Amino acid sequence: MMKQLTAFAAIVMLTGTAFAADVDLKGIQCVVAAKPVDASKSAEYKDGKVYFCCGGCAGKFAKDSKPFAEKANHQLVATKQYAQKGCPFSGGPVDPEVFTMIGETKVGFCCAGCKGKVDKAADDDAKRKLVFNEKTFEKTFEKAKKETSR
Repeated sequence: MMKQLTAFAAIVMLTGTAFAADVDLKGIQCVVAAKPVDASKSAEYKDGKVYFCCGGCAGKFAKDSKPFAEKANHQLVATKQYAQKGCPFSGGPVDPEVFTMIGETKVGFCCAGCKGKVDKAADDDAKRKLVFNEKTFEKTFEKAKKETSR
């Protein structure tokens, strides 16, 4: 019986590790403080996980996630937990030749006009507010589908 419990515990630990391994955290910044994240510091958010640099930041996010929503939404896309499904402004199909970078994240648009709205923004924070705000995020991004091997 003890061997079975030990084996079960090992499987549960490996399963949790496998999920964390699916998310590439290289270059990912904490949504509260602009520091590299620690894989062991995370919170469930929109059917995904948001990562933090420390327990203090995780606590601030848990207390009130609203001030950090744009950065958290951006992080969900940057970690490939969410994928783009349409233009942030029109909702239409994305032209693969029309895109801009917000940090290290590629965001596509239907046309140069929509891209121009983001490119005119002063910095990445202003661009993030346009593309990753709650309303735009909901219509533009969806939970990424896991690839299955055959």
